[in-house]
Formats: sequence, C-alpha cells, structure tokens
Amino acid sequence: MTTRIRALAARDKADWLPLFKGYIAFYKATVADDIIEATWQRMIAGEPDFHVGLVAVNDDDRPIGIAHILFHRSTWSKTQYCYLEDLFVEPTLRAGGIGLALIEAVYREADARGCSRTYWMTQEFNYRARGLYDQMATKTPFVQYRR
Repeated sequence: MTTRIRALAARDKADWLPLFKGYIAFYKATVADDIIEATWQRMIAGEPDFHVGLVAVNDDDRPIGIAHILFHRSTWSKTQYCYLEDLFVEPTLRAGGIGLALIEAVYREADARGCSRTYWMTQEFNYRARGLYDQMATKTPFVQYRR
C-alpha cells in the first residue's frame, strides 16, 4: 500500500467521521455531534491560515489517517505557530509510517507559512505514539492547566 497525504476534501466526510470519532474515543472523551459537525465545517471551509485538515489516503484515495492543524500568532514570536491539534491513524494500519508521513506533512505546512514552532500534546499513556513523537520533536517540561 502506498500512502499519500493530501488536503481534506468535502468528499472525505464519510471516511473522516469514523477516524475523528476514533480519535475522540481513544482519549476516552466525548464530543457532541454538533461540535464534530462544526469541526468538519471549519476544516473544509477554506481557511488555510487558520484551520487546515490533512488526510493520509490509501491507493483507493480513501482516508486512513487525519491531521488537524491550527495556526495562531504568538506573543513570543513575530511568526505564527502551528498547533497539531488532532492526529489519528486507523488502528489496524499503525506502525506503518502513516503517522510519520502526516507529521512530516504538518511540518511542510508550517514551514510554508514561516511558522517558528510546531507543537502538539498527547496523554502520558500514549506510549506507542510517543515513540514516534520522540523521534520527530523534543518533549517539553510544560504542564497543561485547564479551566
């Protein structure tokens, strides 16, 4: 199987939805359907300087992995930052380079916009993905707080 990365397109919704819901379920979270729909709309709305959706596709052009990117300004830089908000690969296809290809595509998107930082978060228990992340980026000592 050959993996290719391309922009998320309106025709992808039927394949994107179980991937995004699988991502949510992996983190043992719940997201209301109207929020999932709003996320979909933002990803395909054509706001390339804000939200970008990427998909890894198989030989049949069917999405098998997703990456959702958010670009934002920073008070610490004149450039934008790139936040990889969501990354998910179909579970039966993991460890085959798809996650790597998606992160590399995110890096290309960030570089094309002159971003000085690309970052993401994962939970401590996500050991399998962290093995890849440790090869692709530097783990920071920051702790996240939420309200």
